[in-house]
Amino acid sequence: MATEVKAIAKYVRTSPQKVRRILDQIRGKSYKEAVMLLSVMPYKACSIILKIVDSAAANAQVTKGLNANKLIISKTFVDKGPTLKRFRPRAQGRGYQILKPTCHITVQVQDQSL
Repeated sequence: MATEVKAIAKYVRTSPQKVRRILDQIRGKSYKEAVMLLSVMPYKACSIILKIVDSAAANAQVTKGLNANKLIISKTFVDKGPTLKRFRPRAQGRGYQILKPTCHITVQVQDQSL
């Protein structure tokens, strides 16, 4: 069985839909390729995902003794977290609900040789 190591970020204050479009682009890529892609992409969620990918690589180095240059991003997925509900005051005493979504991001890496 392949040695897979993961990193999870919970309650990230961005929508799962915005994160998913980035995760789809780095899934299956090598660690170095993923870091390079995330550093040049223009999306706000890229900096968050870059931290998670770096954390997964660091977990692989510390716990399993794997080389970061030989890692590939094997699995990435995002789950919907709780939604923060806020109200915005509107005309004539009304209030409109503002939904602020959160998500849980998981990045799993494994050794490329396996």
